[in-house]
Amino acid sequence: MAKYESQIKQVPYSQSAVYAKVADLTNLAVIKERINDPKVQEQIPAGKIDEVRKAIEQMDFTTDTVSGPAGPIGNIAVQIVEREPEKCVKFASTSSPVSFKLWIQVLPTSETSSKIKVTIDADLNFFMKQILEKPLKHGVDKFADMLAMIPYE
Repeated sequence: MAKYESQIKQVPYSQSAVYAKVADLTNLAVIKERINDPKVQEQIPAGKIDEVRKAIEQMDFTTDTVSGPAGPIGNIAVQIVEREPEKCVKFASTSSPVSFKLWIQVLPTSETSSKIKVTIDADLNFFMKQILEKPLKHGVDKFADMLAMIPYE
């Protein structure tokens, strides 16, 4: 297994608000609307906005699952496998070329703010690790950035 952790991101919302949003994946469908926000678009590499927009529009969200295209590796689907109220949501891949687990940790920094960290633990052989190490590290950081930009009201 190869583990990749995002940088810790500050979120200007309470721990309970952040947890409530990420523990029900239908709440994350807001990213479909946020893709047209100029602040979000400036985070996307030049020339990739149409590709990212198309991928996000193809994502499907249910309470416990999210699925959609994942660039060159094809479609993936993840399902929530554990919820630790207000602290952590754990996911496992259900459809992916590579088996992985992912978790989102939420910790309070005050009554009105918190911090998040995303971790992915992927089942990679030596050769796959050489190919996917940089994209996975980059992806886990971008996912944490995206979670830090979501409105948690």
